[in-house]
Amino acid sequence: MTSTIDYGNLMHRAMRGLIQEVLTDVQKDGLPGEHHFFVTFDTMHPDVEIADWLSDRYPGEMTVVIQHWFGNLEVTNEGFTITLNFGDNPETLYIPYDAIKTFVDPSVEFGLRFETQDEEDAPDAKIEEAPMDEMVEPQDDKGDTPREAEVVSLDQFRK
Repeated sequence: MTSTIDYGNLMHRAMRGLIQEVLTDVQKDGLPGEHHFFVTFDTMHPDVEIADWLSDRYPGEMTVVIQHWFGNLEVTNEGFTITLNFGDNPETLYIPYDAIKTFVDPSVEFGLRFETQDEEDAPDAKIEEAPMDEMVEPQDDKGDTPREAEVVSLDQFRK
């Protein structure tokens, strides 16, 4: 038995589980109302599967929008597969939950940001507030910028 409770990893797993549950509902019933997601992920994560031209164009990280045009959403315990449209070019991506850096639903002002520290500082992942000024400001079909999302910060629960 360890001498401390690893709240950081417990929260990390809980938030990944939340994403999995939301995507499972979308897989089953589609996106309700005005809900849509911006998912930023590490394109260099060893389990990410994207087309070579996408990883060449986005070395390091990429943000995808799950909104109007997506298909073949398959959610598993480790990640999800989805087909998205890139300039009339459908591409299938596999994104493991561990590769996700941010998950935002601006329609309800909700967002999560996952960060890891240097291993010598702390090997556990931490969850922090995502500064919205660093987030992508997508436009809707009318060219309007959607409202910024309020991000849940878990720092207040840490010692």
